[in-house]
Amino acid sequence: MIRPAELIERKRNGGELTPEEIGELVLGDVPDYQLAAFLMAVYFRGLTEAETFALTDAMVRSGETVDLAAALGRRVVDKHSTGGVGDKTTLAVGPVVAACGVPFGKMSGRGLGHTGGTLDKLESIPGFSVELSTEQFVEQVREIGLAIVGQTADLVPGDKKLYGLRDVTATVDQVSLIAASIMSKKLASGADAIVLDVKVGDGAFMKTLDDARALGEAMRSLGRRAGREVVCVLTDMDQPLGSAVGNALEVREALATLRGEGPADLAELVLDASAHLLALSDLGVDRAEARRRAEQAVEDGSAVAAYERWVRAQGGDPAEEALPKAPLIREVFAPRGGHVRRLAALPVGVAALHLGAGRREKDDPVDHAVGVVCRRKRGDAVERGEALAEVHARDEETARDACDAVLAAYEIGDEPPPARSVVLDTLA
Repeated sequence: MIRPAELIERKRNGGELTPEEIGELVLGDVPDYQLAAFLMAVYFRGLTEAETFALTDAMVRSGETVDLAAALGRRVVDKHSTGGVGDKTTLAVGPVVAACGVPFGKMSGRGLGHTGGTLDKLESIPGFSVELSTEQFVEQVREIGLAIVGQTADLVPGDKKLYGLRDVTATVDQVSLIAASIMSKKLASGADAIVLDVKVGDGAFMKTLDDARALGEAMRSLGRRAGREVVCVLTDMDQPLGSAVGNALEVREALATLRGEGPADLAELVLDASAHLLALSDLGVDRAEARRRAEQAVEDGSAVAAYERWVRAQGGDPAEEALPKAPLIREVFAPRGGHVRRLAALPVGVAALHLGAGRREKDDPVDHAVGVVCRRKRGDAVERGEALAEVHARDEETARDACDAVLAAYEIGDEPPPARSVVLDTLA
């Protein structure tokens, strides 16, 4: 057996490791300090495509896996987002896809920092339980056509260990490590076809289109090697997605989108992602027909009906009135007239975080009621004194601080900026 120090040295010097050697590092009894050294070597030297797949495969093999296709006798689809400000897309995509007769099963995560987690949004629904056993998860996808649950402790524990080390050793932002972490969870949780939404811009992890494209290509390559179909959509996160930022506020907006009343950018992304998933499914439809069916599910009310069935199945109350509301709402006013030249996503996300909508540490509590609603977005005309945004807060002090931060996120000028689609590129 090769000593871990020898493998670390070879990677440090730019050499390539075999799948067996990478498996020994991930699955063997290797101390944290040596794994941390290996991660730093990878950060500077990178991984080849074969090494990245070997790392992904080892993390999948570190715990249990779910074979939804075998359990259901159907092709199951899933969607993953790299995280952003106001990204509630999954909450609407799942019901649209399920309403079209395609099973949608997803294991999701919680938010940390300025990016909100899908589970936190769902837990703002009174009674909603994200804690289902693997058997319950599979059964709900079979019966309801849709389930979104928390990742079990037995799913890719190798990734959890490596991510914890990356977080404290400044090795998070390395493309191969990011791709392996994301795809190990997707492959272990059992979907046959996956749409990956890679956010690009101010409020995203990937700041440039080139970096996002590199990550998307790396994840698509891993999916293909594992026999899965993967489409990667690169989407705009220079401004918040939709209007709402904050858990219950985002659930309301997702529900409005399912009724055909949501913000244009969110509605477009939901329909685009849903169409990709339907085209990848076993329905046997092309992209154009898939888009038509997704639009029809919104128009005829079947998407809302699927949402209500899903929420009830997981113990929640699907009524919009049941969602919590913050005790204070304060408006943010335009200091001058003109057009919104820019609405920076990151300061809005941080403002919501400070209101209590997110967590700085993984065990922090979340206030599901608070957040920000951006009434005006990039390109909108505004009058002096007009409301740009609303801050939903627990008290006056946090409301005042958030109003100042949100106002600073807006840039107002005389001319509107060039129009830009929420979908920047598609890798298929």
